[in-house]
Amino acid sequence: MLKQNLQIKLTQKLSPQQIQLMKMIQLSTLELEQKIESEIAENPALESGREQVNNSESEIEIIESEKITTDEIDIDQYLSDDEVPAYKLYSNNYLNKDENNSIPFSGGVTFHQYLSQQIVNLILTDTEMQIAEFIIGSIDESGYLRRTNEELVDDLAFTQNLVVENSIVEKIIKSVQSLDPVGVGARSLQECLKLQLEKKDLNRPEVNYALKIIKNHFNEFSHKHYNKLQERLGIDEKKLKTALDLISKLNPKPGGALTSNTENNQIVPDFILKLEEGNLYVKLNNRNEPQLRVSNTYKDMLYSYSESDSKSNKEAVQFIKQKLDSAQWFIDAIRQRYQTLNLTINAILDHQREYFMSGDEKKLKPMILKDIAEKVNMDISTISRVANSKYIDTPYGTKLLKTFFSEGLKNNEGEDVSSIEIKKILEQFITDENKKKPLTDQVLSLMMKKKGYIVARRTIAKYREQLDIPVARLRKEL
Repeated sequence: MLKQNLQIKLTQKLSPQQIQLMKMIQLSTLELEQKIESEIAENPALESGREQVNNSESEIEIIESEKITTDEIDIDQYLSDDEVPAYKLYSNNYLNKDENNSIPFSGGVTFHQYLSQQIVNLILTDTEMQIAEFIIGSIDESGYLRRTNEELVDDLAFTQNLVVENSIVEKIIKSVQSLDPVGVGARSLQECLKLQLEKKDLNRPEVNYALKIIKNHFNEFSHKHYNKLQERLGIDEKKLKTALDLISKLNPKPGGALTSNTENNQIVPDFILKLEEGNLYVKLNNRNEPQLRVSNTYKDMLYSYSESDSKSNKEAVQFIKQKLDSAQWFIDAIRQRYQTLNLTINAILDHQREYFMSGDEKKLKPMILKDIAEKVNMDISTISRVANSKYIDTPYGTKLLKTFFSEGLKNNEGEDVSSIEIKKILEQFITDENKKKPLTDQVLSLMMKKKGYIVARRTIAKYREQLDIPVARLRKEL
C-alpha cells in the first residue's frame, strides 16, 4: 500500500569549497605546485604572476545591465568593484625571490636500464633477447624476480605473442642472474645469497661452509639454531662464526643500492624553523605562497557579453561565470590552506617548545592529534592531514610533523612521558645487550621498571616491532 508522509532530517554535507580545501591541505609542497600548474592549464580565468592595475580603470563604475534575464547569473557580482574587493581578485601572497628553499636532485640510469644495458653482452638470439628484456622488466626494485616460470610463460604468450617452453625461460633467467649486481634475478632470499656465494672462491673453507649452510640448512640458519648447524656441518663454533660473518656481509637486496642512488626522493620542507638568541621563529616555505589572481581579462569579457541578449552570449556568460567561480574558489582554498598550516605549526611549536629549543628527543611531550585540534579549534581529521604529509626544517634536521605526535605514559613520579622517550631507552637497552644472550621482552620490562617507567611486556613487544627489532631469539649471535 502506497502512502505519503513528511520527514524532517538533519544532515551535514561538505560544500565543494570544503572538499577542495581538504584536498589542498593534505598536499605536499611539490604536489601543491603541480596542482596549481594543472589548475592554471585547465582554467583560463586563473592566472599567476603580478599584473599592473590601471587605477583609472578600477574607478570606472559599471552600469548594471538587464539585457540578460536569468536568475542563475548575477553579473554585478563579477563586474562591480564594490562587490568584488581587491583581496578577492589578487592574492597577497607573492614569492620572495631572495629565498629559494628547493633541494636540487640529480637524475641517472635507473636500475632496470642498468640491467638492460648489460644484456647486449650476453650471447642470445633475437627471441631470447626479447624474453630477457621481459624478465628484467619483471624484476622488482629490490632485485628479485617474484614471478614463477609458469606465470612468465603465460605472460609472454599473452603480452608478447611468444610461445616458449618452461626450460627456455629458466635458461634465460640463469643468464639474467649472471648480470651485475650479483644476486639479481633471484626468486628468493636463499637463491640470492647462494648466487653471491657461488661467485666467491669456493676453495676457501668459510665460503664452502657458508654455501652448505645456505643450500642445505637454510631453515636452521634463518632461525639461528647454531647448535644444530655445528652438529650437521661437523665444525666448531669458531668456524661457524667465520662462515656466518661471511653470510652477514652479503647483500640481501642486490637492487637496493643502485635504486637508492637513482631515486629522486626530493623533500621540500613546508615550514622553516630558526632559533635566534633563545627565541623560536617559524614561517612557511615561500613555495607555499603562490602568486595567483583572477583574470581581469575574463572580467572584461563578461562585461562585453552582458551587452547582448542573444542565446549564444548567454552561454558564453554562463561559461565565464563558471570559470570565475572556479578560479576564486581555488584562490580561497590556497589562502585557507596557508592559514590552517600557520595555526597548526604554531600550536605544535607551543606544545613542544622544550624540544625545539634543545633538540633533545627526551624532552618531547606526549602529544596526540586531539591536543592540537583543541588548541586551534579544528577537526582532528584536519590536523591529521597536516601532520601526515608536512615537513619542517629545523636546526636538528628536516622532520616529518607526524614524528612529534606520540602517546603518553607516566613514570614513578607521576610525570607524563612520551612514548618516543620510552622507545629511545628501549633501543639503547637492546644495543647494549649481550648478543650471545639477548634480553627477552619480560626482562626489558623489568629493566624499564627499575629505571622508573612502568611498561608492560606486551607494550615492550609493540614498541620493539615499531622499531623493527626482532625477538630475542633472532638477535642472538655467536
